[in-house]
Amino acid sequence: MHDPTVFRSMHFERFHGEPAIFVAPGRVNLIGEHTDYAEGFVMPVAINFATLAGISPRSDGKIVVYSENFREERTFEAAALPVKRSGHWSDYPMGVVHVLAGEGHRIPGFSLSLWGDVPLGSGLSSSASVEVATALAVESLVGASYPGPVLARLCQRAENHFVGASSGIMDQFISVNGKENHALLLDCRDLSFQLAPIPDRVALVIANTMVKHSVAGGDYTTRRAEAEEACHILACHRPEIRFLRDATLDDLDKWGDEIPPNARKRAKHIITENQRTVAAAKALLNSDLHELGRLMAEAHWSYSHDFEASCVEADAMVNLAQDLPGLIGARLTGGGFGGCTINLVEQKAAGTFAEALGGRYAAQIGIVPEIHICHASGGAHHYA
Repeated sequence: MHDPTVFRSMHFERFHGEPAIFVAPGRVNLIGEHTDYAEGFVMPVAINFATLAGISPRSDGKIVVYSENFREERTFEAAALPVKRSGHWSDYPMGVVHVLAGEGHRIPGFSLSLWGDVPLGSGLSSSASVEVATALAVESLVGASYPGPVLARLCQRAENHFVGASSGIMDQFISVNGKENHALLLDCRDLSFQLAPIPDRVALVIANTMVKHSVAGGDYTTRRAEAEEACHILACHRPEIRFLRDATLDDLDKWGDEIPPNARKRAKHIITENQRTVAAAKALLNSDLHELGRLMAEAHWSYSHDFEASCVEADAMVNLAQDLPGLIGARLTGGGFGGCTINLVEQKAAGTFAEALGGRYAAQIGIVPEIHICHASGGAHHYA
């Protein structure tokens, strides 16, 4: 994480106001892909990459937002907030301000500085960390105090309805509610959650394939529509199936021949992924890392073959890790079609593992990957 002392000085020099500083982490999902919109289970971990937000009041009625990452400043009128996105990075913080205003808070003028080290575009949720850090900062200024799950919902609303990205609740939820050295099993139906300990001797090695494919007819929206089509057909037979979270493999066996082949495969992934995610939390609680690794391998196979959301590069990154010393489990994480793999690795082997994996991937694929050694971090908080 960037140095908050340097960040404080940077804000003061720019805005001549002493900032309150808030920290919100990025995240990686250990297991549970495309289960969130099926009201299923996910198991993310907050990581030690984060966004810092510094806020100080202004007396001129303006909202001035500065991003150190983009080296750019934008100015808005507090009395005339934007009501729709502009396609600019400032949509993320201003979407949160818009949502908080919609909750009945009078938004005063303020200066907001943002500085993050969550790698952009890597699937580690830099956008949610910006939203959550901004929400905590603005919340402090207007005298509000929302419970963690409620704050996560407000930030999700900013991303869905202002920014226009159809993300689930996971990214914001783990950024708010993460706990150091723990994964978080989240039930996306009722937002209940359970913390599962990650042993100190385990490192999270995140390997960025450096590719992001946009597959014609095969993107996130198509996959979601196929899953929902399968759910609708199953619900014709069992009306209590409102989401695929309510369906079983027996249901697929009974009525799968009525479902188009691709939709059936998507449903199979989601139904089995929910089972794996709950089992993975149990494995962590039982300190059974061997079982966790097996579940991660099974999850990657399902994501690649049943959900068909992997790619040559991601499959290679997972395969090249398999015989490296220290590996516990590896799989593609995030929305799919590229992005990052998550590797659980024995801490003492993490450095050599990362170096070897990077070398193997560069030799086979011809791209030098970015590889980050992380640990499970705490959730968003007031720094000082």
